[in-house]
Amino acid sequence: MIKTVEWTNEGVRMLDQRLLPTEEKYLILRSYEEVADAIKKMVVRGAPAIGVSAAMGLALGANQSVGTSIADLEFDFKFMAKVMEATRPTAVNLFWAVERMRGALLKAKAETKNVEEVKQRLVSEALAIFNEDIESNRALGKFGGELIADGSTVLTHCNAGALATAGDYGTALGVIRGAIDAGKRVAVIADETRPFLQGSRLTAWELAQDNIPVTVITDNMAGHVMKQGKVDCVVVGADRIAANGDTANKIGTYMVAVLAKQHNIPFYVAAPVSTVDLSTATGEGIPIEQRNAREVTHIGNQQLSPDGVDVHNFAFDVTPAEFIAAIITDRGVARPPYTESLALLATKRSAHAP
Repeated sequence: MIKTVEWTNEGVRMLDQRLLPTEEKYLILRSYEEVADAIKKMVVRGAPAIGVSAAMGLALGANQSVGTSIADLEFDFKFMAKVMEATRPTAVNLFWAVERMRGALLKAKAETKNVEEVKQRLVSEALAIFNEDIESNRALGKFGGELIADGSTVLTHCNAGALATAGDYGTALGVIRGAIDAGKRVAVIADETRPFLQGSRLTAWELAQDNIPVTVITDNMAGHVMKQGKVDCVVVGADRIAANGDTANKIGTYMVAVLAKQHNIPFYVAAPVSTVDLSTATGEGIPIEQRNAREVTHIGNQQLSPDGVDVHNFAFDVTPAEFIAAIITDRGVARPPYTESLALLATKRSAHAP
């Protein structure tokens, strides 16, 4: 089991994904500030993993609060939550996790006056979010695996595997693992996913670890391999899904969806229900993060572009719902019209709900 992030007595232990695939290094983050910085700098990435990390960061910060009353703890928590929410604005799981931790604090406050007990409950809530993410991905993988035919080649964009979640299974790669667990033969084509190369660095590394056949292509090869008949379906993850099914995912996903539509290839989105944002009506309301230009102009310390040129570095784009054949969640598979099917799944009780 790949352990992307975990709670330890020393602090939050996190696999530094910036160094993969050449170096497997774990960091011990000893404060909520360090956790927030790790999220912002993409030590950890992927919406579910960001949510889990944020919850653990808040639990860590709460336990280190020097306030002697619950009011003091609430004051500190409010500030820590703002810091955490400012790290990655597109990933809705981040805000979902912060809100859930806030709810746990308010519930504990209503039930006890002991500040240490409140702190412990926040740790328990963060661990519950971690464990539920693993269970959700297993359920999602089972639902999605049923959509993958035996002998299929699946194209995926970015990394939505164990590394993008609490660990173990993943979302888009969870669908692939679910199909394989059901006895199906599946191969993967992984877009390299410029500029951060999550596909060539992370997806390929994960699949190689599991001995799942994987071929890496550059992003601009996707249309060519589809035209050659080498792709049976596309499965991607998501950072936020609007109420109508419009989906924000890593930049380049929209391009892949358009190509899949042109070649009559089913395009699936895989994400837990926590990634569905019913308060955002359409993709027009999803904030799109812009990152440092250096991620485009350099790979590591190697400069690729001339000094002084303008750079766009949008981290995400939005794929309209009309391009999506189905949205695979941990509570079942949603199909058009998504406004109805996603709302229904959001109200459905999950297998691990308290």
